[in-house]
Amino acid sequence: MQAITQTNFQFKGQSDFYRGKVRDVYIFPDKLIVISSDRISAFDVILPQPIPFKGQVLNQLSAFFLTETASDVPNWLEANPDPNVSVGKRCKPVPLEMVIRGHLAGTAWRAYKAGQREFNGNILPEGLRENDALPQPIITPSTKAEQGQHDEDISTIEILNRGLVTPSIYEQLEYYTKTLFRRGQEIARKSGLILADTKYEFGMYEGKIYLIDEIHTPDSARYFDADGFEERQAQGKPQKQRSKEMVRQWLIQNNFQGRAGEKVPTMYKSWIDKISQEYIALYEQLTGKKFVKLESSTRLNDLQKNIENYLISRD
Repeated sequence: MQAITQTNFQFKGQSDFYRGKVRDVYIFPDKLIVISSDRISAFDVILPQPIPFKGQVLNQLSAFFLTETASDVPNWLEANPDPNVSVGKRCKPVPLEMVIRGHLAGTAWRAYKAGQREFNGNILPEGLRENDALPQPIITPSTKAEQGQHDEDISTIEILNRGLVTPSIYEQLEYYTKTLFRRGQEIARKSGLILADTKYEFGMYEGKIYLIDEIHTPDSARYFDADGFEERQAQGKPQKQRSKEMVRQWLIQNNFQGRAGEKVPTMYKSWIDKISQEYIALYEQLTGKKFVKLESSTRLNDLQKNIENYLISRD
């Protein structure tokens, strides 16, 4: 099986190319063709080994949620000519990540544990435990950093003071963020899961705001199993995190957080396979569909051919 670690295609009409941590983006005057690779990153570092089928899971799961939420919030997606590929409008990205949290987990928990109580103007009560549900979802935006730089938390007041977006656009971003999160929670609940937190990215196209990038994937969202959640919280037991957080936690346990001088621990095949299985299991639980693995020694050639056929059909 040929894992998709990177692509180096050149398509007719292509004007530019960008390689992110996970996605290869082929830029056209009016659209983007985005290939989800099997690369995995954590702590702003691309890890040495790819995760089989990860890109396929991310792309297909994101397409599922973009379709499910299209009537609530307009999004960029126009076609999926291959299980690893999305094609959509070339929007001008808003320089923010709209992070929304329904539970106290991840970086928010680590900040709370260290004594922080105010999160973007929201004062959290004393006595919360890791993974507890918050009194109500809170939005804690971050800047969308340039390649090679770190995203940084930013308050709503600072966003407006710096003129990153206008007040009316920010109000719309908050409304869309809350709407998408409610819909994501509904779908998760029906699947026996809890959508704990996630992030959304938006862009502008012809003066209108569109949801861009991925949505509600294990790379961009955190899920818990709903069954037994309250009992585990009451007993102070850890919750299994159905997201890329499992990779972050493993790296932390093996003394890596992306800091200078730290070495990425060896990712053995058994661990890589476990990550892949977790991604696939989450896809199947959320969508109710069987995941069909694309196993082929000619996967890259097939990928290129599917995109070229799509472009021909659009001419």
